[in-house]
Amino acid sequence: MKNICVYRALPLSGLILLLFIYNSTFGQTVPEPKKHKNPRSWYFSWGYNGEWYTRSTVHVKMNGEGDNYDLVHVQAHDHKGWDDGLFQKQLTIPQYNYRLGCYFNEKQDLAIELNFDHTKYIITDGEKIHLKGSHSNVKSDTTIIFSEGNGFYYYLNNGANFFLINIVKRHGLYRTKDNNLRIDFTGKVGVGPVIPHVENSFFGHKNDPHFQFGGWNTGIETAFRFTIMKYAYIEMSQKVDYARYSNLKIYDGTAKQNFGTYELILSGGIFLPSKKHNPMFAKTNSIK
Repeated sequence: MKNICVYRALPLSGLILLLFIYNSTFGQTVPEPKKHKNPRSWYFSWGYNGEWYTRSTVHVKMNGEGDNYDLVHVQAHDHKGWDDGLFQKQLTIPQYNYRLGCYFNEKQDLAIELNFDHTKYIITDGEKIHLKGSHSNVKSDTTIIFSEGNGFYYYLNNGANFFLINIVKRHGLYRTKDNNLRIDFTGKVGVGPVIPHVENSFFGHKNDPHFQFGGWNTGIETAFRFTIMKYAYIEMSQKVDYARYSNLKIYDGTAKQNFGTYELILSGGIFLPSKKHNPMFAKTNSIK
């Protein structure tokens, strides 16, 4: 009886073995997903911005004039520049900005970014400003009318110029199945130099030293990015920046000040993958 069971089991086990060999050789197998080693995607954007500034104090020191005083709690505004003959001149007259960055990890949600904002800072013409300190080696505590007609102006008019090196974090909010439409939220934080162009006049002493290294700034930015057809995008963002300006060149001396900025920015840009297989651009996007 035992022998009969063994003989019946042998054909059955042989059949299972044949099926296994056939399936391994000719059967369909589910391919393993491709691993994307070090995928990178580059992006570049160009846009325009508007700013609002905190009140701040400008410290002025003119060695040969015996001046060492503060312009206390001054108010400033931006100058968007659209009324300066934009199309007769160039697109860099208004307050513009650009971003150049690279997503470097497998999930494509971390990036390093070069972040530049051409912003204009102008102390309001006709403002009554409290001057406190010493002028011509004489102590002074008075109010002056700050205007070009009175020999007083102070412009970072050709650029307060915030430059940052940012760390960027992307969070996917929505995407279509074919990945042709994506909505992302991004957060950015960074630090970098300010490169202002300081046009100024104090008590009639004019100076225009052009661009210079003028200190440091740090900023936090949040943005909503709408990507169309995988490669083109529109980005709406807001930014808070704090800048510390020092050793700004004026007539026979220097000026310094610190102020905060709130920005609204609208930009358009493009994405470019560095490799053929990048999960950010695949039809069946495996990342969010």
